[in-house]
Amino acid sequence: MARKRKVDNLLALAVLATVQQRPMHRYEMASIMRARGKDRDMNVKWGSLYTVVQNMEKHGLLETIGSTRQGARPERTIYQITEAGRRELVEWTRELISSPEPEHPKFAAGLSVLVVLPPQEVIALLQARLGRLDESISIQRASIAENAKEIPRLFLVESEYSLTILEAEAAWVRSMLDELTSGTHPDLATWQAWHTTGEIPEEMADLAERGATPD
Repeated sequence: MARKRKVDNLLALAVLATVQQRPMHRYEMASIMRARGKDRDMNVKWGSLYTVVQNMEKHGLLETIGSTRQGARPERTIYQITEAGRRELVEWTRELISSPEPEHPKFAAGLSVLVVLPPQEVIALLQARLGRLDESISIQRASIAENAKEIPRLFLVESEYSLTILEAEAAWVRSMLDELTSGTHPDLATWQAWHTTGEIPEEMADLAERGATPD
């Protein structure tokens, strides 16, 4: 089970991984993390960086070692990672790699109420989604291939994982479309009847009353 962390915003993990290389101020942290595409790897809210860094310092993960000023720009505080911060970075990474946790993608939420739409509309929507997925897959494959010319594969593993997830989703959507368009989906007739007559079929109404989990 994942333990409760003093600063559990994943942006803190990205900060620790960035600052472990050398001390830097917040603007530099943000610039480096953006350049590395951290906002593609996790849900990053850049506006919360100031608060996250403050909390990390409060809990002893970062410490102030000075400040810098360039021209007329405001003075910028320089932070370095502490020994506690290094331990947190290592332990947090171990946990994320070893311990799967339930995730709730928005697509799954849509699928959970799919039946409210008629089958033909769902077919059109899934076809549109598949087109976008295939486009994203092509772009990501090309990006990985291009980056692999200069960047060791070790630093592209998150992109490989993301690509694999996209490919798996595209394969599922394609399979679902095949069943719907060929008429082989086992619940298609009942589903269509609901939207044709406007009346929920008895078996669906019963299921809705008691839930999908058998007693």
